[in-house]
Amino acid sequence: MKPEISCEFFPPQTAEGLEKLRATRARLAALAPSFFSVTYGAGGSTRERTFDIIMEIAAEGIAACPHLSCIGSTRENIRKILHDYRDHGIRRIVALRGDLPSGMADVGEFRYANELVAFIRQETGDWFHIEVAAYPEWHPQAKSPREDLLNFKRKVEAGANSAITQFFYNADAYAHFVSEARALGITIPIVPGIMPIGSFAKLARFADASGAEIPRWMRKKFESFGDDTDSIRAFGLDVVTELCDRLLALGAPGLHFYTLNQAGLTLEILRWLGLAG
Repeated sequence: MKPEISCEFFPPQTAEGLEKLRATRARLAALAPSFFSVTYGAGGSTRERTFDIIMEIAAEGIAACPHLSCIGSTRENIRKILHDYRDHGIRRIVALRGDLPSGMADVGEFRYANELVAFIRQETGDWFHIEVAAYPEWHPQAKSPREDLLNFKRKVEAGANSAITQFFYNADAYAHFVSEARALGITIPIVPGIMPIGSFAKLARFADASGAEIPRWMRKKFESFGDDTDSIRAFGLDVVTELCDRLLALGAPGLHFYTLNQAGLTLEILRWLGLAG
């Protein structure tokens, strides 16, 4: 069975960025993706922009999947968003706790993602296919790997249909996480999140912020290239393509690409894997 491919975008802040995103989506649409997802800023800071892009994606005939984070929000706010999406025929959603915006002290009426998942089910029944986050290298705020796994299980028990992982570069971490989840009775699909590498400096910032590990051998190799962007891009393509190939061999049900609103690297990786048509 051909693995499912999905792609993630963020809402641009400018008209130029929006046009570039439209061009990116047009190129990636050739993959016949299972869905395109759109992120949601801390505390709902991109609420309208996320909604508008989701509507554009749906109008283009592709399954659109908005992210929705609950931290710093209220049940009434979340209820309105859910009903707006349902009224427009959106059938899939990524349910996240999210980050508290800088300077905001009130966490709102939700504390954890499992509470959001349960609320979505309470409000909309089985209307939405709910995606949740998973962390093969463990959530940076978790007290222990066991606690993180139990948090994941709570999201599943609350009604999640499938999961997308944080990005990582160690296939063994994914295999171990899936094995541990299955041992806890978790049966939902766990799709690896893939971060193509175009800039090592940008990757290092993302990794430091998210707790994802860049293996030492990779970091040293990237550092050895200095400002040689062509070598960084070529090495990044090799690393990520080999990672994807191994993940699929391990039985991953699909690949979810964190595109950063660009198509080139994702398309190149999928061409090398024979999945781009």
